[in-house]
Amino acid sequence: MSQEPLPEIRPDIPHGARIWNYWLGGKDNYAADREIADAVSATFPEIVDMAFTSRRFLNRAVRYLAGEAGIRQFLDVGTGLPTMQNTHEVAQSVAPDARIVYVDNDPLVLAHARALLVNTTPEGVTKYIDADYHEPDRILEQAREILDFSWPIAVMFMGVFGYVPDYDVARSIISRVVEAVPSGSYLALWEGTSTSEAVIRGVQAQAELGSPYQLRTVEEVRGWFAGTELVEPGLVPLTQWRPDDLDVSRAEPIDAYAGVARKP
Repeated sequence: MSQEPLPEIRPDIPHGARIWNYWLGGKDNYAADREIADAVSATFPEIVDMAFTSRRFLNRAVRYLAGEAGIRQFLDVGTGLPTMQNTHEVAQSVAPDARIVYVDNDPLVLAHARALLVNTTPEGVTKYIDADYHEPDRILEQAREILDFSWPIAVMFMGVFGYVPDYDVARSIISRVVEAVPSGSYLALWEGTSTSEAVIRGVQAQAELGSPYQLRTVEEVRGWFAGTELVEPGLVPLTQWRPDDLDVSRAEPIDAYAGVARKP
């Protein structure tokens, strides 16, 4: 796939990927992002823990998918800025022949992806698609150039739908992608939930600064798994999805729910 020129980066407009990068201690963010991030964390300090626990969930989910579930193809939609232990690094450490396609449309993410989201094994494949998750057909068309849709694929949406106000729009995006992958594929996702007054106040502060974020109820998140079979332990707080030795001491509930499910 050819590398087209990068679109303009707008440092004056806050962006979710860069806000999360700041909470994770990264340097790929601007004043507009930091202003919102600081306002939210002042109201809801747990957001920083949520940022880190979401990455640990991604790592555990990918290890499960590449290991126990035997998945060799991953479609990670709404990638965000690269951090330590990205999807391809985890998957290819378990299965060297794993093929990973990242999808995002932020120009800063794209610039970093070209430099950092590179293959870690000779057998594997790591590619990046510049696309908006509101365009699932475009994503699928380009992903078919890299992934074999006659074999199972793990579809991943990691905390991306808080920036989609309409619940049914998010559901239709998920459904369109999951419908396109074969039986035996998996859906892995997490999303922020309206499970405490503190998190609700945090997103209100974020919205007041021009970056609205839509929390979901636990049952709304469960609805996104319709037509799939949740693997144990089901839909649970991020910290409680198969915690490993590093995470077991931090398994208290958090205002974000996660699950991994198999397509029958």
